[in-house]
Amino acid sequence: MTYLILRFSSLGDVAMTVPVIASLSALQPDDQFIVVSQKRLQGMFYGMPNVHFHEADLRDGWWKSTLRLHGELAAYKPDVVLDMQDVPRTWLLRLLFRVHGVRGYSIDRGRTGKRVITWLGARYSGMLVHETGRYADVCRRAGLATSSSFTSLPVNEAAAQAVTERYGEAWAHEVGIAPFAKSKSNMLPYQTVKEVIHYFSSQPKTRVFLFGAGRIETEMLRQWAEVFPNVVSVAGELPLESELELMRRLEGMICMDSANQHLCSLVGLRAVSVWCATHPKTGFYGWKQDPHDIIQMDSLSCRPCSVHGTNHCRFRNFACKAIMAEQIIERYRRM
Repeated sequence: MTYLILRFSSLGDVAMTVPVIASLSALQPDDQFIVVSQKRLQGMFYGMPNVHFHEADLRDGWWKSTLRLHGELAAYKPDVVLDMQDVPRTWLLRLLFRVHGVRGYSIDRGRTGKRVITWLGARYSGMLVHETGRYADVCRRAGLATSSSFTSLPVNEAAAQAVTERYGEAWAHEVGIAPFAKSKSNMLPYQTVKEVIHYFSSQPKTRVFLFGAGRIETEMLRQWAEVFPNVVSVAGELPLESELELMRRLEGMICMDSANQHLCSLVGLRAVSVWCATHPKTGFYGWKQDPHDIIQMDSLSCRPCSVHGTNHCRFRNFACKAIMAEQIIERYRRM
């Protein structure tokens, strides 16, 4: 049978589908799985022989691009649609395929539980279902077997060689730092980040790689790499498959609640994750990451004020960001 898997964005959300899709590939070797997502994310699905990637080109108008995409996907003659995003565009695609007799299953995004946890606070709420578990549930309702055995993507030899050619052989100690996130509430003050970078860049035989995306982030990371010794910015420099292979050779990563913690999980890299306004209880913690590597301010009753992050603080002080560089450094050293 042929299954369409719809998950267009975002980077971290697509990364959380990988453990599930990898298990589908291994447990159903005679079936075909068509992953429909953004072209730049294709590198996440390396090494899965019966998983094929289809680029979702959504740059045209909403109706035009969706209808064109339906025509492209119809060529695969799918038997089932697995909607792992549940947004209007995927609703329409499911409807169009349903008209032609193709079954569709969609994710339960748990919106009610997420609203409750932001209203009451994490101290008065239980742990929500992990997002990867929600993806697995879609597959199980379609009659597919899944497992939680995924630990890492196989090594992409070509990408690993490209990383070695660009940055040379690995140093005795290599540390990744990904200081940015989409929302202001999910990022530490720049001064705190610079203190962390300064500490690691001054350690013997240690090289620091800075990870990020976006024009402003890329320029800022480039400037920091020029200021601190033994620091290299890879923002905007590598395709995703090479970025993953660079992460694979690191000793560890320091990141915010952002896509980078999920990318670390795809290559089995341990990550110290810093959570400010958001909270791990919402179900977005990195796959098989160690809970002891979480840094957050448990004393604040207002957390989480948002599931994904926000650019505003109702108290106008972002108290959740008062995490010291020393805390991060010490937690990393205990890894």
